[in-house]
Amino acid sequence: MDLKSLYQEILNEHNLHPTHKGITENATLTLQGVNPSCGDNIYLQLKIDDNGIITDGSFNGSGCAISQASVDMMLDDIIGQPKEEALRLAGLFMDMIQGKETDDSKIEELDEAASLKNIRTMPARVKCAVLGWRTMKDMLEKNHTEGEGSQSHCDL
Repeated sequence: MDLKSLYQEILNEHNLHPTHKGITENATLTLQGVNPSCGDNIYLQLKIDDNGIITDGSFNGSGCAISQASVDMMLDDIIGQPKEEALRLAGLFMDMIQGKETDDSKIEELDEAASLKNIRTMPARVKCAVLGWRTMKDMLEKNHTEGEGSQSHCDL
């Protein structure tokens, strides 16, 4: 199997059988992420303990295969991590997508999310790929809580 086929398989698996789609009971933080250019719309929920560790997370909403798969992969990467590590991974993901980070050994830290590396060659799809990551970054930096009605808009 070639690399392109493997990446497509990973994307399809996360889109068709997402591990983290649903509701997180007693979520600590909740934020809606919107990509107005194509209609992707997610609600991201995270549960964070007193030590700043992300202990659980989920997403709901609708969107294209790339946005849905990317947020599911992101949750795989950040659950169990301190908030600071989640923010570092978000920065690494953004740098990868924008072509600022090309060191494969660093990109491998993103695990399956690294399969989205070549999205940067499809500018119309970049906002789809970064929606969940941008929403998580906004959420953690601003400590959004459920019921605030806030949104994170996906702009690069």
